[in-house]
Amino acid sequence: MPDVLDKARADATLSPEEYRRYSRHLLLPEVGLEGQKRLKEARVLCVGAGGLGSPLALYLAAAGVGTLGLVDFDVVDDSNLQRQVLHGSGDVGRPKLASAARRVAEINPNVRFVPYETRLSSDNALDILKEFDVVADGTDNFPTRYLVNDACVMLGKPNVYASVFRFEGQASVFATRDGPCYRCLYPEPPPAGVVPSCAEGGVLGVLPGLLGMIQATEVLKLVLGAGRPLVGRLLLVDALAMSFREVKLRRSAECVVCGPNPTITTLIDYESFCGVSRTAPPGVPAISVEDLKRRLDARERLVIVDVREPREVEICALPGSVRIPLGALGRNLDRLSPADEIVVHCKTGVRSARAVELLRASGFQNVWNLEGGIDRWARVVDPSVPRY
Repeated sequence: MPDVLDKARADATLSPEEYRRYSRHLLLPEVGLEGQKRLKEARVLCVGAGGLGSPLALYLAAAGVGTLGLVDFDVVDDSNLQRQVLHGSGDVGRPKLASAARRVAEINPNVRFVPYETRLSSDNALDILKEFDVVADGTDNFPTRYLVNDACVMLGKPNVYASVFRFEGQASVFATRDGPCYRCLYPEPPPAGVVPSCAEGGVLGVLPGLLGMIQATEVLKLVLGAGRPLVGRLLLVDALAMSFREVKLRRSAECVVCGPNPTITTLIDYESFCGVSRTAPPGVPAISVEDLKRRLDARERLVIVDVREPREVEICALPGSVRIPLGALGRNLDRLSPADEIVVHCKTGVRSARAVELLRASGFQNVWNLEGGIDRWARVVDPSVPRY
């Protein structure tokens, strides 16, 4: 069991109120008074205040972790409320850190809450992570996962990892002294666009709660020096079958970060490494939703191609559109004619931009990407179209 807390720091005292608050912990031989003092002295950073970060932050605060850091730059959206239990309906439009701070204080006013309202990046990650004993990764994208992993390896901080998608999740503890890191499991990210995000593929609302509590459990075990953490083990959760299985992991001798001969010793450009972009690629021909509406009203002959997944199309769709998911587009080019003028759309314009690039490389010249996708169409042109 890695000792993540300097024993010299585990010298806190508990107030009479804290003795009452943590009485069920104090009765556990694996925790007891000394363990509760260790928790009070511990400094834990949660990366992300979303589906995983919500139960993680709440249970760590309730357990008495003395300093709880939280990194997030987003605001609360309606679509978050199905799973992100840190936030309520009244928080929509507010920074997630604001509602997180309020909820943590309600749960346990003894906790020192340290907010970082910023996007974690190669420029700030080392400075932020170095102040904490344990890092818990609750992010939902590959660039940040690799960033957190590499920063933890370089700083010698345990990385308590979890991820969720649809009905499945996984969890492990990476970057300990003798254990593997995230890159030992996934040396390379999947090709951009192959693995949908939760925003594209969905997630069962309770699943992040389940995995977030597993993360919280692993954090507490690391701080307490108790039990057997998920070091060298990947826990796989199938919520539909309610099954748990385990895969053994080993540190890779070829790992470019934690191996004996690392080739990555400083933080890199993780967006480029993962081949992703948060916006549509520059240079892709685009059309605004206003221009599309004007041209459709003028009855100009346009072919609209929807490259979203079928479940997204069930929620809302533009009438008369040709529906071909992005992953199947290359196999269905015969459904389209290069002679037609084509407007491609997805939810926000990123996937459709990749579709436009594919079509143009295949000989289609009159192809346009709908800026902002059907989400912007719903906001600007037709509010009756459901947003998701």
